[in-house]
Amino acid sequence: MRAFTGMTKGWVAAFDRQRIKHKKHLEKRNVKPVLLRILQSALFIIVTVWLGLAVLIYFFQARLVFYPSPALGQTPADINLDYEEVFLQGRDAVEIHGWWLPAENARATLLFLHGNAGNISHRLDSLKIFHDLGLATLIIDYRGYGKSRGKPSEQGTYLDAMTAWRYLTEGRDIKPRQIIIFGRSLGGAVAAWLAANTQAAGLILESTFTSIADIGRRHYPYLPVKYLARIHYPSIDRIANINSPLLVIHSPEDEIIPYRLGKALYDQAAEPRYFLEISGGHNGGFLESGRRYIEGLDVFIDVVMARESGQR
Repeated sequence: MRAFTGMTKGWVAAFDRQRIKHKKHLEKRNVKPVLLRILQSALFIIVTVWLGLAVLIYFFQARLVFYPSPALGQTPADINLDYEEVFLQGRDAVEIHGWWLPAENARATLLFLHGNAGNISHRLDSLKIFHDLGLATLIIDYRGYGKSRGKPSEQGTYLDAMTAWRYLTEGRDIKPRQIIIFGRSLGGAVAAWLAANTQAAGLILESTFTSIADIGRRHYPYLPVKYLARIHYPSIDRIANINSPLLVIHSPEDEIIPYRLGKALYDQAAEPRYFLEISGGHNGGFLESGRRYIEGLDVFIDVVMARESGQR
């Protein structure tokens, strides 16, 4: 009886060991499907988010590029500058708004094309600098900005720039070779387009980029921005065809538009070309750089206008 009991206990123990072994075997078999399901779920979420972001960028691109502000906070009168409000109508009948700031015995006329945010009332610091440099200045708001009507778009900014150019050359009878085109940030891309389609005395590109796709790759490196971009501003493709003397201004500390993009534009441009390295961030570098910035502009204006005088 004892022998039988011992045998029974042995059988039970052996059965338990076999059951445990079988259970572990099943657990091992189940681990792979569970891990696979987790990986599949994670991949599905990643792909869904990626596609969703790509769709948003494709269809709502204009909202990522243009940040217009409708309210004018100040006017040049607030910093003791004379000015005249102008309302200009382009060939597509969209009315744009701007300020004309005269200068006594002006050295030249500057057409100021600003960046992608705010409106002309946020550029008073620059208007004061240009006035002190002896420049008459026309600054405009693109369609959809400030008091300008319409809705912003790439083609719209080009039309608005040409409307401003025609106002100067036809409305005020200013010779093209007395006009310097100035573009900052997004305005640099608009200025490059205008300079490629006119014969200005000079072109100044400050803190600007080579193309929207290049900027997109910096901010969205995980997306195929080249194929998603519906707004292009391909300045890098235009810069070599610009015949006007060029001044490129950029800061290595620019946190929005990489310094290398400004250098790329300079490297691709035809002579005569000049590069002014400033310091500080994207929006305030021209102020932080102080005299270096102002003197750089001053020298370029002298060079450009002396060149124009010599060609007469």
